Amino acid sequence: MRKATPRDPRIDVVETLSLTELTMFCDTNADWVVTLVEHGVVAPVTRTAPEWEFTPTHIARARKAARLMRDLGLNVAGVALVLDLIEERDALARKLAVMGMAD
Repeated sequence: MRKATPRDPRIDVVETLSLTELTMFCDTNADWVVTLVEHGVVAPVTRTAPEWEFTPTHIARARKAARLMRDLGLNVAGVALVLDLIEERDALARKLAVMGMAD
C-alpha cells in the first residue's frame, strides 16, 4: 500500500469541471462520460451536454469509476453498484462514529 503524500496547500480547490476537463482528468473521452451520466454514476450540474459541469463529488465518482473499470474490468452497471455500496458503507460508518460505536 502506498503512503499518502501531503498535498500542496497552495493548490486551488476546484469547484466544477467541464465535460472536456473531466475527460482529461479521467484520461478518457466524452462518450465514456455520457455513458456514466446515462447510468446515473455521475450527474452534471447543467442539463445541456456541451455545457455540462461536474461538482467535486461527481468528479471523484468519475475518477473512481475509471479506476474500477480499468483495474477490475467492471462494466458501467457494476461500477454504479460498487460506488453506491461504498457510499452506503461510508454513511453507516459515519453514523456509527457519531453514536460512539466505531472501533
